[in-house]
Amino acid sequence: MQQQARSITTNQIGIHQNLHKVVARQLANVSQKPLSPHTQQAFQEAMSWLGDWQGDLILDSCCGVGESTVNIARQHPNARVIGIDKSALRTEKHPAYASTLENYVVLRADLNDFLKLLVLNDKKLTKHYLLYPNPYPKSAHLQRRWYATSALKDILSLGGVLEVRSNWQLYIQEFSAALDIAKVNNQIGVFASERAITPFERKYWQSGQNSWQLLANL
Repeated sequence: MQQQARSITTNQIGIHQNLHKVVARQLANVSQKPLSPHTQQAFQEAMSWLGDWQGDLILDSCCGVGESTVNIARQHPNARVIGIDKSALRTEKHPAYASTLENYVVLRADLNDFLKLLVLNDKKLTKHYLLYPNPYPKSAHLQRRWYATSALKDILSLGGVLEVRSNWQLYIQEFSAALDIAKVNNQIGVFASERAITPFERKYWQSGQNSWQLLANL
């Protein structure tokens, strides 16, 4: 029997009081962090795989074991889908979830660096999925949440339709507020489907938890 997923607990009440200040600073500055060699290598692998592809490009960020990447590739057969996760432990488990589909690839890379490399190489996305990222629910960990990091600027630059899902409603509310600060229209609400497309999504639903969704056309 699968273990039930615990609900998120936090010492934060409502949207973080420093969210506006942190997001505004991230949007105004340029990250000077050096690019990691293993991500540069993964990026080159991705570009070699894409070749001269000029069609739809979809990114599945924080893809974990890549089950979501396979499902996204299946839903978008005329697109190329890249799944990225920082954990070798997770990406090495992908063969258990792999498909014979040829329109996707799963790679281990630092997402911050991979996003920056996409921007530097003038790539544009048609869709960007961010499904159940680590919410870092402690108030002190605000700046570990994607919308409060330097990655937000690159996410906006890459364009396309952004879809974020989380089992923590406040994460979605804060992501929406961050996009409001960036003057990007977005909508949020409960997400429901007949079929889960990630292991976490399946586990949350089996535990009776809701999924919350953000959609934004960047």
